[in-house]
Amino acid sequence: MDGNQLLTTGLFLSVVALTIGITIRASRTSSGAADHYAGGRNFSGFQNGLAIGGDYMSAASFLGISGAIALYGYDGFLYSIGFLVAWLVALLLVAEVLRNSGRYTMADQLAYRMKQRPVRTAAATSTVVVSIFYLLAQMVGAGALVTLLLGVDSGAVKNLTIVGVGALMIFYVTVGGMKGTTWVQIVKAVLLMTGSALIVVLVLAQFSFNLSELLGTAAQNSGKGGAFLDPGLKYGGSTLSKIDFLSLGIALVLGTAGLPHILVRFYTTPTARDARKSVLWAIGLIGTFYLFTLVLGFGAAALLKGDAMQKVVASGGNLASPLLAEEVGGGAGSTGGAILLALIAAVAFATILAVVAGLTLTSSVSVAHDLYNSVWRKGQATEKEELRVSRYAAAGIGMVAILLAIPAQKLNIAFLVALAFAIAASANLPAIIYNMFWRRFNTRGAVWSIYGGLISAVGLVVFSPVVSGKGVDATGKNLSLLPTSIDISWFPLENPGIVSIPLGFFLGWLGSVTSKEPDALERYTELEVRALTGAGAESAVQH
Repeated sequence: MDGNQLLTTGLFLSVVALTIGITIRASRTSSGAADHYAGGRNFSGFQNGLAIGGDYMSAASFLGISGAIALYGYDGFLYSIGFLVAWLVALLLVAEVLRNSGRYTMADQLAYRMKQRPVRTAAATSTVVVSIFYLLAQMVGAGALVTLLLGVDSGAVKNLTIVGVGALMIFYVTVGGMKGTTWVQIVKAVLLMTGSALIVVLVLAQFSFNLSELLGTAAQNSGKGGAFLDPGLKYGGSTLSKIDFLSLGIALVLGTAGLPHILVRFYTTPTARDARKSVLWAIGLIGTFYLFTLVLGFGAAALLKGDAMQKVVASGGNLASPLLAEEVGGGAGSTGGAILLALIAAVAFATILAVVAGLTLTSSVSVAHDLYNSVWRKGQATEKEELRVSRYAAAGIGMVAILLAIPAQKLNIAFLVALAFAIAASANLPAIIYNMFWRRFNTRGAVWSIYGGLISAVGLVVFSPVVSGKGVDATGKNLSLLPTSIDISWFPLENPGIVSIPLGFFLGWLGSVTSKEPDALERYTELEVRALTGAGAESAVQH
């Protein structure tokens, strides 16, 4: 390992050490379920806004979107637009009422006026599935980053990195809980914004801060000319690709309001007003960051050439930002390039660690609080037992994510996250919206909408070109997960949202109108009062 690689590795490990130190420090002030699950509900709107930004600006945003822009120009930027607009749905429909009417998990709000066991089982299942899809993206990004830092394109190194990330995320959750996870996310958000801003300034300086010149150079170097800056390069080739894009856009816009690891962040604030403030801070932070991705992506297309661009293409776009940092720092082999590569790689790795911690915590809490305590123990488990199960669940979910992430390394991580959004929008959002705003909604409607949306979204992905039948690229690389000899892709779209999201809403309606449940009707008024006032939000929701 040469001097530059030692430098990059040292900076990289220092960030990991920082996050571990934060987690250990937070663990000393954390006791009981309220601290482990909701951080004691003591985070201000600004702090929670930073943490939401840290949770939301994942490896998909930093690595995947910039890479998609570098490869597909305008169409890659559509991911950023969808992710940002989605926050309006979360702000206007979900944030305040969810904070007021739940306690620790999404299922608390759903099960308040319904039968506990079927609804909590369905909500917990959906939470774990969405979280695992999201976890895959983060781990794939981690593997790509570490092999770049070490200068070794080895599958074994990538696999070891994925195992290491899994071990770290289990540590964060079992030791630090929500307090530790939140502070890691806050620090990561500050590091990400600072590092991104630095690279953006250096990229623009290459073009005398003339954005038009940057875009023109990117279009020229892409080999696609003006088409690189126009819609349709990736999603406009045929009617089918346009429908696929519409499906992607629907999933991105509606998915945020159904992401479990984002929803639980609203429970960490002391009041609903702070929950609203946190979303406003998050929108400002995330909106600024997505403007940064525009410069990062087009900057990579404009400045990276030869071997560097080949690495970007081979990684599915995931290495665009780190290699761009190395380029504006002085190029490969230079001290400046090594320092900036280390900085951006360390920030990206901190991003991955923060997000995987939030995802693992959310799913493990749902297993312990919803499945173990409310379903299996019928609300009779002690707080100590519940916390112990949560820690065991974190370890189990981490292991599952590791096993699934290893074969998923060839996929773009922004795409993997889009799948998680589609599942969240199909399974979780219909139940949340109906429960808060439709008096007639009941247990059967909730169970049908969650399972129907979940099964249809995952099932359509299994039978889509993502898994099989996509063929090979110019280099002979298989573009699907399964071998080229297997083709089960009867569903033509890569993004299932255009089918699965309406189906989730339809099944929620159908289940409700075909079932009579007086308790759900009677308790709707109580839920409405709680959602508007916050009265009793921290009390148990069993009945």
